[in-house]
Amino acid sequence: MLIGEYNHTIDAKGRLNFPAKMREVLGESFIVTRGLDHCLNVYSLIEWSKLEQNIGELPRNKRRDIERFFFSGAVEVVPDRQGRIVISANLREYAKFDKNIVVVGASDHAEIWDEAIWKQEFDKLSPESVAKIMDELDF
Repeated sequence: MLIGEYNHTIDAKGRLNFPAKMREVLGESFIVTRGLDHCLNVYSLIEWSKLEQNIGELPRNKRRDIERFFFSGAVEVVPDRQGRIVISANLREYAKFDKNIVVVGASDHAEIWDEAIWKQEFDKLSPESVAKIMDELDF
């Protein structure tokens, strides 16, 4: 399970020091791709395979846009000795990365956010809005 919130910076070459605890869960290599809300999603190879399978089971007319969105920008990354991964220029542009980055755990995957966008998205949440969703799910 991927949990936690980690603040990092991304350098001019697109290198990001990825949290060690998350690297332990994700494995020696993992997938980075576009996520929703202009963040990047990070999947272990096992979770990526599950996602591919689930998308592949959709009717062709429903899956093609999802395939294009997730698969066209997907990159398998291998952390270097310092634990850094390289985020490609097209993914950095999509996620509107500046310098300050937040990596958050989202259970079966991680998300990489520009710090300012993460703050905006997180500030939209309230205990009341989360409680409402939990009630709808009979939590």
